[in-house]
Amino acid sequence: MAKVIAICGKICSGKSYYAKQIKAKYNAVILSTDEATYDLIKNEQGEFYDIFADRVNKYLRKKAAEIVSAGCNVILDWGFWTREERKETTDYFNIYGIDVEWHYINIEKNRWEKLIEERNKRIEEGNGSSDFYLDDGLMKKLLSKFEEPTREEIDVWYINS
Repeated sequence: MAKVIAICGKICSGKSYYAKQIKAKYNAVILSTDEATYDLIKNEQGEFYDIFADRVNKYLRKKAAEIVSAGCNVILDWGFWTREERKETTDYFNIYGIDVEWHYINIEKNRWEKLIEERNKRIEEGNGSSDFYLDDGLMKKLLSKFEEPTREEIDVWYINS
């Protein structure tokens, strides 16, 4: 039976890389908020990012239910930063009888800082794709929203070291 694999992790923790790594294992389709946002408006939503990302997430969640109902696994690659969002997502799919398998990308501090530095360098060189530059202000904003999951919430605890 097909399922949803939901990937939780803070920004630049390796969620998209991990999703690509497990895609073949699960024979799954990846649905990514960052990819959709970039393809639709090239990340030019400015102060409306949160509103736009929420709309994209709801649309992708709906599509995920359709894809799983058609028999294919889906990987949701968009972070799920709050307990409320994780619970809401699980509840949404439970309504349709769809199992959600939660994967958390736990990253060591030194590795995380290196990935942020590499990401910002790629963006400065014009090779950032759907990524956006992470300055101190944006990092503070994003980290203030992140609630690390408990072990009870997560099925697969992956350490990106």
